[in-house]
Amino acid sequence: MLTGIAERSNAIEECYEFMLAYAAQGLPSEEGSPSGGRLREFLGRAGEALSGLAESCAAAVKEEGFERPERYRAFFAVLDRDACDSLAAIELVLAQPAVSSQLIDNLNASIHLRALLTDLFLLAEIFKTQRNWAQRAVAAEGSSAIAADEAPRSTV
Repeated sequence: MLTGIAERSNAIEECYEFMLAYAAQGLPSEEGSPSGGRLREFLGRAGEALSGLAESCAAAVKEEGFERPERYRAFFAVLDRDACDSLAAIELVLAQPAVSSQLIDNLNASIHLRALLTDLFLLAEIFKTQRNWAQRAVAAEGSSAIAADEAPRSTV
């Protein structure tokens, strides 16, 4: 489940990075540009990744057995708003007959998209930390079980 969230996050981050490069080209539209044809693909993948993102994160927290999952609910509401706002902006851009570098530069500057990226960075760090703690706990439990099965050692 966390892998799926990482894939969604990567699609969104890759789109953002592609848009930064596209914005720097100073193009009046995507027509005639090799990167122009790819722009709509990146935006489409990001849009797909945004749909249901908060619900996927909530399901992952539950499935992974994170402690105190109720503490995540308020943040997932924020994530959902940021994802919906970002998706609305992306869909608006995709609805345009021509997408200039300036339009993409304005999308990149959108507070909605920046907030979403910050949300994703925060979650990535939390998920990484949670996974590390879970791995340590499993290792510790394994060590305790092995120690409990060992015969007492002589101290003589």
